[in-house]
Amino acid sequence: MWLTGNRLVRAGVFSVLAAALGITGCSTTDTFEQPVPVPDVDSTIEFKTVWSRSVGDGHDEEFLYLSPLNAGDIVYAASADGKLLALDAGTGKQQWQRELEDRIFAGVGGDLKQLYLVSREADLIALSREDGRELWRSALPTEALAAPQSNGTIVVAQTTDGRVLAFDTATGEKRWQYDGVVPALSLRAAAAPLVGGDVVIASFSNGKLIALSADAGQPVWQYEVGQPQGRTELERLVDISGQPLVLDSAIMVVGYQGKLALVDIRTGQEIWSRKASSLNAPMIGDGNIYLSSANGEVVAYRGSDRREIWNQDALSWRQLTQPAIYEDYLVIGDYEGYLHVLSDVDGSLVGQERYDSDGLRVPLQRMADGNLMVFGNSGKLSVFKLRERN
Repeated sequence: MWLTGNRLVRAGVFSVLAAALGITGCSTTDTFEQPVPVPDVDSTIEFKTVWSRSVGDGHDEEFLYLSPLNAGDIVYAASADGKLLALDAGTGKQQWQRELEDRIFAGVGGDLKQLYLVSREADLIALSREDGRELWRSALPTEALAAPQSNGTIVVAQTTDGRVLAFDTATGEKRWQYDGVVPALSLRAAAAPLVGGDVVIASFSNGKLIALSADAGQPVWQYEVGQPQGRTELERLVDISGQPLVLDSAIMVVGYQGKLALVDIRTGQEIWSRKASSLNAPMIGDGNIYLSSANGEVVAYRGSDRREIWNQDALSWRQLTQPAIYEDYLVIGDYEGYLHVLSDVDGSLVGQERYDSDGLRVPLQRMADGNLMVFGNSGKLSVFKLRERN
């Protein structure tokens, strides 16, 4: 995790934090800690590769979140050096490939007809899902790190300076713009907006969750996930960097040095909340809520009353990804490229695999057939099954 003062990295702060752990968290109660060594695990679970591909140079040593788009039967994946692949989700067989002249900073987003990327030069680019040819591009005011999102009528991009912009999916014409407020210092991570037919929900680095009307970008409601506290800018970080989860008529959201909350999607009214700190969205399975905390602890809460069921601290400060659910297990990646398998019953570590020496940053994704898709920082893209060792 890097830090950015609006667009500019504050070199003095960055050097201190980078030396600490590269960087995971800080608060008035948390101190910067070295990541614990990778734990020794007597693995009873192993990874079986279904298919594996290479997607360009991956993040190409840049701090990006280029998550593949899992569109059911097709997976679309992009690399920082401009390669875009369409792959059969079941076999990994290439359907088509494009080599863009642009370096890519954000994506892949999509709807039923188009794919969306943001270039390093802050161009929003729309491409055909059929063959990857460019359809249009529109300039953004500054860089974007979160994948653009679309409801088929508009595509919404959110920039690092707090602006939310909607464009017509057919023409690329700007439809509206909302200017949010961002603090002087924020994490170099961003949550992709949620784009529905009537409302767009955007997450901001000032700890605010704001619903905007999809037709005009007017504010509908606002919810505070985190409130800045403390004397220093580091202590006051309250970014929301994980995309909220939609649960019927509610959304679940968590912030850094903030809270985990369930909010009514129509009104913004809080249904419940509890103190939490995470850079990743929560995951839900079997009536429980699973969270990879900013300090590297993996926590399970009972969904009915949010009481803690278990807490696994053997991965402290290892810069974990969002948990992914596979049958009776949780699978989480870390900054050194390890995949860790945890029992969803008690959080015990039951499996481990070194996947990508460049590390893992984007969340693992569940495929339609139940398998897990993993995209490493180097560009390695694989689908796995988990099975018990003989």
